[in-house]
Amino acid sequence: MTHEFKHIVQQTLQNQQLKLKSVLASVVHLDGSSYRKPGVRMLIDDHGQMTGAVSGGCVEKEVLRRAASVFETGMPKVMTYDGRYRLGCEGILYILIEPFYVSEGLASGLNAQLSSRKAFAIESFFKREDEATGNFGSQVHLAEKTYAFRGNFIPETTLTTFTQSLQPLFKLLIIGGEHDAVKLCSMASLLGWEVEVITAIKDPKTLGDFPGATRVSATPPELFSPQMDSQTAVVLMTHNYTQDLKYLLKLRSSRPGYIGILGSAKRRNRLQNEVFEYTELNEDLLDLIHSPAGLDLGAETPEEIALSILSEIMSVTKDRTPFSLKNITPKIHA
Repeated sequence: MTHEFKHIVQQTLQNQQLKLKSVLASVVHLDGSSYRKPGVRMLIDDHGQMTGAVSGGCVEKEVLRRAASVFETGMPKVMTYDGRYRLGCEGILYILIEPFYVSEGLASGLNAQLSSRKAFAIESFFKREDEATGNFGSQVHLAEKTYAFRGNFIPETTLTTFTQSLQPLFKLLIIGGEHDAVKLCSMASLLGWEVEVITAIKDPKTLGDFPGATRVSATPPELFSPQMDSQTAVVLMTHNYTQDLKYLLKLRSSRPGYIGILGSAKRRNRLQNEVFEYTELNEDLLDLIHSPAGLDLGAETPEEIALSILSEIMSVTKDRTPFSLKNITPKIHA
Protein backbone atom coordinates (compact mmCIF):
# COMPACT_ATOMS: atom_id res chain seq x y z
CA MET A 1 0.00 0.00 0.00
CA THR A 2 3.03 2.28 0.29
CA HIS A 3 3.12 2.97 -3.44
CA GLU A 4 -0.58 3.92 -3.35
CA PHE A 5 0.00 6.47 -0.61
CA LYS A 6 3.03 7.85 -2.46
CA HIS A 7 0.92 8.27 -5.61
CA ILE A 8 -1.83 10.02 -3.64
CA VAL A 9 0.69 12.46 -2.15
CA GLN A 10 2.12 13.21 -5.60
CA GLN A 11 -1.36 13.81 -7.04
CA THR A 12 -2.26 16.08 -4.11
CA LEU A 13 0.82 18.20 -4.74
CA GLN A 14 -0.29 18.57 -8.37
CA ASN A 15 -3.78 19.54 -7.21
CA GLN A 16 -2.32 22.19 -4.92
CA GLN A 17 -0.35 23.68 -7.79
CA LEU A 18 -3.62 23.92 -9.74
CA LYS A 19 -5.38 25.48 -6.71
CA LEU A 20 -7.64 22.44 -6.34
CA LYS A 21 -8.85 21.21 -2.97
CA SER A 22 -8.32 17.57 -2.06
CA VAL A 23 -10.24 15.20 0.20
CA LEU A 24 -8.90 11.84 1.34
CA ALA A 25 -11.13 8.82 1.92
CA SER A 26 -9.58 6.06 4.04
CA VAL A 27 -11.03 2.71 5.07
CA VAL A 28 -10.36 2.72 8.81
CA HIS A 29 -12.49 -0.21 10.01
CA LEU A 30 -14.24 -3.25 8.63
CA ASP A 31 -16.93 -5.45 10.12
CA GLY A 32 -16.94 -8.72 8.20
CA SER A 33 -15.18 -9.12 4.86
CA SER A 34 -14.65 -6.90 1.86
CA TYR A 35 -12.68 -6.69 -1.40
CA ARG A 36 -9.88 -4.73 0.32
CA LYS A 37 -8.93 -4.34 3.95
CA PRO A 38 -8.52 -1.23 6.16
CA GLY A 39 -5.71 1.10 5.17
CA VAL A 40 -6.72 1.59 1.53
CA ARG A 41 -7.21 5.19 0.43
CA MET A 42 -8.71 7.26 -2.36
CA LEU A 43 -8.11 10.92 -3.21
CA ILE A 44 -10.86 13.16 -4.57
CA ASP A 45 -10.41 16.70 -5.90
CA ASP A 46 -13.12 19.33 -6.09
CA HIS A 47 -13.62 18.56 -9.79
CA GLY A 48 -14.63 15.03 -8.84
CA GLN A 49 -11.47 13.35 -10.15
CA MET A 50 -10.48 10.28 -8.14
CA THR A 51 -7.04 8.79 -7.54
CA GLY A 52 -6.83 5.32 -6.06
CA ALA A 53 -9.73 3.20 -4.86
CA VAL A 54 -11.22 1.82 -1.66
CA SER A 55 -12.86 -1.20 -3.27
CA GLY A 56 -13.03 -2.97 -6.60
CA GLY A 57 -14.88 0.02 -8.04
CA CYS A 58 -18.34 -0.43 -6.53
CA VAL A 59 -18.09 1.90 -3.51
CA GLU A 60 -16.31 4.87 -5.08
CA LYS A 61 -19.35 6.69 -6.47
CA GLU A 62 -21.04 6.65 -3.07
CA VAL A 63 -17.86 7.98 -1.43
CA LEU A 64 -17.71 10.75 -4.04
CA ARG A 65 -21.32 11.74 -3.36
CA ARG A 66 -20.91 11.81 0.39
CA ALA A 67 -17.59 13.66 0.23
CA ALA A 68 -19.41 16.73 -1.11
CA SER A 69 -20.22 17.97 2.41
CA VAL A 70 -16.53 17.76 3.39
CA PHE A 71 -15.61 20.01 0.47
CA GLU A 72 -18.37 22.44 1.47
CA THR A 73 -17.76 22.61 5.22
CA GLY A 74 -14.16 21.47 5.65
CA MET A 75 -15.44 19.19 8.44
CA PRO A 76 -14.25 15.53 8.40
CA LYS A 77 -16.88 12.83 8.53
CA VAL A 78 -17.27 9.06 8.76
CA MET A 79 -19.49 7.12 6.40
CA THR A 80 -20.39 3.44 6.35
CA TYR A 81 -21.04 1.26 3.36
CA ASP A 82 -22.92 -1.99 3.97
CA GLY A 83 -21.81 -4.42 1.31
CA ARG A 84 -23.97 -7.24 2.66
CA TYR A 85 -27.05 -5.96 0.88
CA ARG A 86 -25.44 -4.24 -2.12
CA LEU A 87 -22.43 -6.33 -3.09
CA GLY A 88 -22.56 -9.63 -1.29
CA CYS A 89 -19.18 -8.87 0.34
CA GLU A 90 -20.55 -9.66 3.80
CA GLY A 91 -18.95 -6.60 5.39
CA ILE A 92 -19.51 -3.04 6.51
CA LEU A 93 -16.84 -0.50 5.58
CA TYR A 94 -16.14 2.50 7.81
CA ILE A 95 -14.59 5.25 5.69
CA LEU A 96 -13.04 8.41 7.08
CA ILE A 97 -13.36 11.37 4.70
CA GLU A 98 -11.16 14.34 5.55
CA PRO A 99 -9.54 17.39 3.93
CA PHE A 100 -6.02 16.54 2.78
CA TYR A 101 -3.17 19.01 2.40
CA VAL A 102 0.46 18.06 1.78
CA SER A 103 2.81 20.49 3.48
CA GLU A 104 6.38 21.03 2.33
CA GLY A 105 7.57 19.19 5.42
CA LEU A 106 5.36 16.18 4.72
CA ALA A 107 6.45 16.01 1.08
CA SER A 108 10.17 16.22 1.81
CA GLY A 109 9.89 13.99 4.88
CA LEU A 110 8.11 11.25 2.92
CA ASN A 111 10.69 11.39 0.15
CA ALA A 112 13.48 11.05 2.72
CA GLN A 113 11.68 8.16 4.41
CA LEU A 114 11.22 6.30 1.14
CA SER A 115 14.82 6.95 0.07
CA SER A 116 16.15 5.60 3.37
CA ARG A 117 13.87 2.53 2.99
CA LYS A 118 12.41 2.83 6.47
CA ALA A 119 8.90 1.93 7.57
CA PHE A 120 6.48 4.61 8.75
CA ALA A 121 3.04 4.75 10.35
CA ILE A 122 -0.27 6.49 9.70
CA GLU A 123 -2.79 7.00 12.50
CA SER A 124 -6.45 7.84 11.89
CA PHE A 125 -8.81 9.06 14.63
CA PHE A 126 -12.54 8.59 14.07
CA LYS A 127 -15.89 7.51 15.49
CA ARG A 128 -17.56 4.29 14.39
CA GLU A 129 -20.84 5.88 13.36
CA ASP A 130 -22.41 6.52 9.99
CA GLU A 131 -22.50 10.22 8.99
CA ALA A 132 -20.62 11.16 12.16
CA THR A 133 -18.80 14.50 11.96
CA GLY A 134 -16.26 15.93 14.34
CA ASN A 135 -12.61 16.54 15.01
CA PHE A 136 -11.56 13.44 13.10
CA GLY A 137 -8.38 13.14 11.09
CA SER A 138 -5.11 11.41 10.34
CA GLN A 139 -1.43 11.98 10.87
CA VAL A 140 1.72 10.34 9.54
CA HIS A 141 4.81 9.59 11.61
CA LEU A 142 8.02 10.09 9.62
CA ALA A 143 11.37 9.61 11.36
CA GLU A 144 11.11 11.86 14.42
CA LYS A 145 8.36 14.16 13.09
CA THR A 146 4.60 13.87 12.83
CA TYR A 147 2.55 15.60 10.13
CA ALA A 148 -1.21 16.05 10.23
CA PHE A 149 -3.21 15.67 7.03
CA ARG A 150 -4.84 19.04 7.78
CA GLY A 151 -2.92 21.79 9.50
CA ASN A 152 -5.16 22.46 12.51
CA PHE A 153 -5.76 18.84 13.48
CA ILE A 154 -4.94 17.78 17.05
CA PRO A 155 -6.03 14.17 17.82
CA GLU A 156 -8.44 13.45 20.64
CA THR A 157 -7.57 10.39 22.69
CA THR A 158 -11.24 9.54 23.24
CA LEU A 159 -11.70 8.65 19.57
CA THR A 160 -11.20 5.22 18.01
CA THR A 161 -7.73 4.88 16.48
CA PHE A 162 -6.65 2.95 13.41
CA THR A 163 -2.89 2.55 13.07
CA GLN A 164 -1.24 1.31 9.91
CA SER A 165 2.44 0.48 9.46
CA LEU A 166 3.69 0.96 5.92
CA GLN A 167 6.82 -0.85 4.79
CA PRO A 168 9.41 0.54 2.35
CA LEU A 169 8.48 0.28 -1.32
CA PHE A 170 9.09 -3.26 -2.50
CA LYS A 171 12.13 -3.29 -4.75
CA LEU A 172 12.91 -5.61 -7.64
CA LEU A 173 16.45 -5.76 -9.00
CA ILE A 174 16.60 -7.30 -12.45
CA ILE A 175 20.06 -8.30 -13.67
CA GLY A 176 19.77 -8.72 -17.42
CA GLY A 177 18.62 -6.66 -20.36
CA GLU A 178 16.92 -9.03 -22.79
CA HIS A 179 13.29 -9.11 -23.93
CA ASP A 180 12.11 -11.21 -20.98
CA ALA A 181 13.64 -8.70 -18.55
CA VAL A 182 11.61 -5.92 -20.19
CA LYS A 183 8.39 -7.88 -19.65
CA LEU A 184 9.26 -8.63 -16.02
CA CYS A 185 10.06 -4.96 -15.40
CA SER A 186 6.81 -3.76 -16.97
CA MET A 187 4.63 -6.18 -15.02
CA ALA A 188 6.40 -5.52 -11.71
CA SER A 189 5.86 -1.78 -12.13
CA LEU A 190 2.10 -2.42 -12.37
CA LEU A 191 2.34 -3.81 -8.84
CA GLY A 192 3.83 -0.52 -7.67
CA TRP A 193 7.26 -2.05 -7.15
CA GLU A 194 10.41 0.01 -7.47
CA VAL A 195 12.27 -1.65 -10.33
CA GLU A 196 16.00 -1.29 -10.99
CA VAL A 197 17.66 -2.93 -13.98
CA ILE A 198 21.33 -3.80 -14.48
CA THR A 199 22.39 -4.49 -18.06
CA ALA A 200 25.64 -5.52 -19.74
CA ILE A 201 28.41 -3.01 -20.46
CA LYS A 202 28.60 -4.29 -24.04
CA ASP A 203 24.88 -3.70 -24.57
CA PRO A 204 23.86 -0.73 -22.38
CA LYS A 205 20.20 0.26 -22.18
CA THR A 206 18.27 3.33 -21.02
CA LEU A 207 15.09 3.99 -19.07
CA GLY A 208 13.30 4.22 -22.40
CA ASP A 209 14.05 0.54 -23.01
CA PHE A 210 12.41 -0.53 -19.73
CA PRO A 211 8.92 0.97 -19.19
CA GLY A 212 8.21 1.27 -15.47
CA ALA A 213 11.83 1.14 -14.28
CA THR A 214 13.14 3.74 -11.85
CA ARG A 215 16.80 3.18 -12.75
CA VAL A 216 18.74 1.43 -15.50
CA SER A 217 22.53 1.08 -15.39
CA ALA A 218 25.29 -0.92 -17.04
CA THR A 219 27.14 -2.27 -14.02
CA PRO A 220 29.60 -5.17 -14.36
CA PRO A 221 29.81 -7.75 -11.55
CA GLU A 222 33.14 -6.30 -10.43
CA LEU A 223 31.47 -2.97 -9.58
CA PHE A 224 28.25 -4.48 -8.25
CA SER A 225 27.87 -3.67 -4.53
CA PRO A 226 24.32 -4.56 -3.48
CA GLN A 227 22.65 -3.07 -0.42
CA MET A 228 19.44 -4.98 0.18
CA ASP A 229 16.77 -5.71 2.75
CA SER A 230 13.89 -8.15 3.13
CA GLN A 231 11.74 -5.91 0.92
CA THR A 232 14.05 -6.56 -2.04
CA ALA A 233 13.95 -9.32 -4.66
CA VAL A 234 16.71 -10.11 -7.17
CA VAL A 235 16.24 -11.97 -10.44
CA LEU A 236 19.32 -13.06 -12.40
CA MET A 237 18.41 -13.31 -16.08
CA THR A 238 21.55 -12.48 -18.04
CA HIS A 239 21.28 -15.72 -20.07
CA ASN A 240 25.02 -16.06 -19.45
CA TYR A 241 26.16 -18.70 -16.97
CA THR A 242 29.45 -17.01 -16.12
CA GLN A 243 27.81 -13.62 -15.55
CA ASP A 244 25.09 -15.13 -13.35
CA LEU A 245 27.79 -16.83 -11.28
CA LYS A 246 29.74 -13.59 -10.82
CA TYR A 247 26.66 -11.64 -9.71
CA LEU A 248 25.58 -14.47 -7.41
CA LEU A 249 28.97 -14.41 -5.71
CA LYS A 250 28.47 -10.70 -5.01
CA LEU A 251 25.11 -11.47 -3.40
CA ARG A 252 26.55 -13.90 -0.85
CA SER A 253 26.80 -11.27 1.91
CA SER A 254 23.37 -9.76 1.16
CA ARG A 255 20.03 -10.66 2.67
CA PRO A 256 17.30 -9.91 0.12
CA GLY A 257 13.88 -11.45 0.51
CA TYR A 258 14.21 -13.49 -2.68
CA ILE A 259 16.79 -14.50 -5.27
CA GLY A 260 15.58 -15.99 -8.53
CA ILE A 261 17.73 -17.43 -11.32
CA LEU A 262 16.52 -18.43 -14.78
CA GLY A 263 17.53 -21.80 -16.14
CA SER A 264 17.16 -25.50 -15.51
CA ALA A 265 17.56 -27.41 -12.26
CA LYS A 266 20.80 -28.86 -13.65
CA ARG A 267 22.11 -25.32 -14.23
CA ARG A 268 21.10 -24.37 -10.67
CA ASN A 269 23.03 -27.28 -9.16
CA ARG A 270 26.08 -26.39 -11.18
CA LEU A 271 25.88 -22.75 -10.05
CA GLN A 272 25.56 -23.68 -6.39
CA ASN A 273 28.44 -26.14 -6.58
CA GLU A 274 30.71 -23.55 -8.15
CA VAL A 275 29.73 -20.93 -5.58
CA PHE A 276 30.71 -23.39 -2.83
CA GLU A 277 34.09 -23.83 -4.50
CA TYR A 278 34.73 -20.08 -4.50
CA THR A 279 33.52 -19.31 -1.00
CA GLU A 280 31.54 -20.65 1.92
CA LEU A 281 27.88 -20.02 1.17
CA ASN A 282 25.58 -19.23 4.07
CA GLU A 283 22.72 -21.76 4.25
CA ASP A 284 20.22 -18.98 4.93
CA LEU A 285 21.18 -17.39 1.62
CA LEU A 286 20.94 -20.76 -0.07
CA ASP A 287 17.31 -20.99 1.04
CA LEU A 288 16.60 -17.68 -0.71
CA ILE A 289 17.76 -18.97 -4.09
CA HIS A 290 14.90 -20.09 -6.32
CA SER A 291 15.96 -21.72 -9.55
CA PRO A 292 14.35 -22.30 -11.92
CA ALA A 293 12.64 -19.06 -10.86
CA GLY A 294 8.85 -18.98 -10.75
CA LEU A 295 5.83 -21.06 -9.81
CA ASP A 296 4.69 -23.93 -12.01
CA LEU A 297 1.85 -22.21 -13.86
CA GLY A 298 2.51 -23.82 -17.20
CA ALA A 299 4.18 -20.60 -18.38
CA GLU A 300 5.56 -20.48 -21.92
CA THR A 301 5.63 -16.89 -23.17
CA PRO A 302 7.86 -14.15 -21.66
CA GLU A 303 4.76 -12.54 -20.15
CA GLU A 304 3.61 -15.81 -18.59
CA ILE A 305 7.10 -16.51 -17.25
CA ALA A 306 7.17 -13.00 -15.73
CA LEU A 307 3.82 -13.70 -14.07
CA SER A 308 5.10 -16.97 -12.60
CA ILE A 309 8.22 -15.25 -11.22
CA LEU A 310 6.26 -12.36 -9.71
CA SER A 311 3.81 -14.84 -8.17
CA GLU A 312 6.66 -16.75 -6.55
CA ILE A 313 8.26 -13.55 -5.24
CA MET A 314 4.96 -12.57 -3.60
CA SER A 315 4.40 -16.00 -2.07
CA VAL A 316 7.95 -16.14 -0.67
CA THR A 317 8.14 -12.59 0.71
CA LYS A 318 4.61 -12.78 2.14
CA ASP A 319 5.28 -16.27 3.55
CA ARG A 320 2.37 -17.90 1.78
CA THR A 321 2.00 -21.37 0.29
CA PRO A 322 0.22 -20.99 -3.05
CA PHE A 323 -3.15 -22.71 -3.45
CA SER A 324 -6.51 -21.93 -5.00
CA LEU A 325 -8.69 -19.49 -3.04
CA LYS A 326 -11.72 -21.61 -3.86
CA ASN A 327 -10.46 -24.00 -1.17
CA ILE A 328 -10.25 -21.33 1.53
CA THR A 329 -12.66 -21.49 4.47
CA PRO A 330 -11.83 -18.49 6.73
CA LYS A 331 -11.37 -14.92 5.55
CA ILE A 332 -8.79 -14.39 2.79
CA HIS A 333 -6.97 -11.76 4.91
CA ALA A 334 -7.37 -13.59 8.22
